[in-house]
Amino acid sequence: MILGRFNRARAAQLILPHYECQTPLFMPVGTQGTIKGLTTHQLEDIGCQIILGNTYHLALRPTSELIDELGGLHKFMNWPRALLTDSGGFQMVSLLHLADITEKGVTFQSPVDGKPMLLTPEESIQIQNRIGADIIMALDDVVRTTITGPRIEEAMYRTLRWIDRCIAAHKRPHEQNLFGIVQGGLDPVLRDICVRGLVERNLPGYAIGGLAGGEDKDSFWRVVAQCTAALPEHKPRYVMGVGYPLDIVVCSALGADMYDCVYPTRTARFGTALVPEGVLKLKHKAMEDDMRPIDPTCDCMVCKTYTRAYIHCLVTKDAMGSQLLSYHNLYYMMKLSRDLHSSIVEGRFPEFVCQFLQKMFPQGDVPEWVCNAMEVAGIDISSCCAPFSWIPNKVEDTQNQEVKQ
Repeated sequence: MILGRFNRARAAQLILPHYECQTPLFMPVGTQGTIKGLTTHQLEDIGCQIILGNTYHLALRPTSELIDELGGLHKFMNWPRALLTDSGGFQMVSLLHLADITEKGVTFQSPVDGKPMLLTPEESIQIQNRIGADIIMALDDVVRTTITGPRIEEAMYRTLRWIDRCIAAHKRPHEQNLFGIVQGGLDPVLRDICVRGLVERNLPGYAIGGLAGGEDKDSFWRVVAQCTAALPEHKPRYVMGVGYPLDIVVCSALGADMYDCVYPTRTARFGTALVPEGVLKLKHKAMEDDMRPIDPTCDCMVCKTYTRAYIHCLVTKDAMGSQLLSYHNLYYMMKLSRDLHSSIVEGRFPEFVCQFLQKMFPQGDVPEWVCNAMEVAGIDISSCCAPFSWIPNKVEDTQNQEVKQ
């Protein structure tokens, strides 16, 4: 149910079996029923609405059969709010030596004995039915956007054929929402064909897949803009694998609702904190006698309790350092989600975007790709932009800029 909008941006209520969520929202990635270093009570405290579970890892250990016997993943991990599980296909592509993708499914090497194993669309859905998440993902043929040629078209059409097998195999449609995944690489024609094919299936929600894999940022936002414009107004839109705050603000302006990524917790384990100005690297020597909190404007437990000096002392030597930074970083992402939602509902979304960009780019050097995306989104950011003809638009130039202290 859409509660507010500004041009393409929307704030909505997503009603799921275990929780009523407010969008836009960010979903932390929990590998085996856990966000590393944090308890489910802590995740509730910081406002987490949905946790993403990895079907591949859960199917290996403790196994989906055991999770089912113990009452489903919600009960197993003591999490009362919503869960989303991926299809398992991406982990098999990213973590293992992929043997083959055929019409039957994904053949990969077993991590146990190295023998070939086959994951079919039907088996992916059966595993996810047993796990019991509120949202489950269709098995798609995953191809990174940096790959070109006929493989992109083959994967897109196979993804469409596999969605029908996933729908047919889905035994709990009234309890679990099956999302399809839009593929097609950076080709607008293939993306359009895939969107139309998925929309014809009238699914509960739709994901935009195959991005955040190394493509240039101008191509990234254009695919998101194309897909969100063509997907149904009354269904959620999930951009997979997106976790940089800047990307989330841009995609929300373009009409996306849901995001997931390991980035906030993974970068925490490397000693990096998310702050409005970019990132703060707690490992740096300059932090060793800095008695300020990570972010003086942050109300999280970590910023209220600990200094940069204390966390600097921990990050290289003690697990508590990465736990505290993970807590702070996820608090930051949850607050960003709440601020996006409230600013849209209250009719001040353009002001929020400008304030966000001014903090991150105080010199006015907002990347050209962001300026282009905001123009399409109908948001005037001229007040916080310098002329940008010289500014590069590659991901490495615009993300993770370090705060100068």
